[in-house]
Amino acid sequence: MQQRKPEWLRVKVRGGETSGNVNEVEEILEKYSLNTVCREANCPNRMECFSNRTATFMILGKNCTRNCTFCNVTKEKPESVDSNEPYNIAKVVEKFNLKHTVITAVTRDDLPDGGAGHFAKVIEEIKKLNKSTTTEVLIPDFKGDEKALRKVINAKPDIINHNVETAAALYSKVRPMAVYERSLELLYRVKNENKSILTKSGFMLGLGETEEDILGILKDLRKIDCDIVTIGQYLAPSPKHHPVIEYVHPDTFEKYGKVATHMGFKHVFSAPLVRSSYHAEKVFNL
Repeated sequence: MQQRKPEWLRVKVRGGETSGNVNEVEEILEKYSLNTVCREANCPNRMECFSNRTATFMILGKNCTRNCTFCNVTKEKPESVDSNEPYNIAKVVEKFNLKHTVITAVTRDDLPDGGAGHFAKVIEEIKKLNKSTTTEVLIPDFKGDEKALRKVINAKPDIINHNVETAAALYSKVRPMAVYERSLELLYRVKNENKSILTKSGFMLGLGETEEDILGILKDLRKIDCDIVTIGQYLAPSPKHHPVIEYVHPDTFEKYGKVATHMGFKHVFSAPLVRSSYHAEKVFNL
């Protein structure tokens, strides 16, 4: 039997003038043929972000080549890469006058470099038109390809984010095509090649992990000098996805947040509705 969602996870719907901003964002994204992870992953904070004229752009199409059981992004035949997408994103960033921009993507194992070159082009185009805008990329693991990762590193985004998502013990059920150690290795390589780039990772609670698992993830991330960590509640997109094993109380999130801060993370975001890019701009006090 499906658990009833607790009160602290019920997102209040906003009306009035904010709905105008949301419609404007949607119209502009449609005009430039752009996707956002906010919509595709059914993020619970999307109305708040859209009303604040912010969004996390999702490049390389809507269809993912991985079969993670927690994710709402569609898993159909990958779409062709839109060569105009980097410039179009830069134009929208300029139009919204965004101070901080987050770029993510579906995993594209079908592409020779996993889409790394496309990530680099997006970063470069944003910097051309918006020199003061800080950039953050949430990247896939590129199947461990060092040359592909280096393309993103050389584009010099301000933050490179790659989520471990959950404990290693749950990967076979939650992320069967991913490798926990490979994700850690990616973050280590970023820091090893360019220490000026902030590294970031995140994971979810409620998938069946133990407290020992959670502390283990935090320790593993600190060992590789990860700067920023996000911890949020897993919400099953549908009955076909991995079930929610537990709705974790906000006090527990606060406890883990304090533990992470004590461990030495520069920035910690830990609460039920926290997602990878939620309030990402706060890292730069924007």
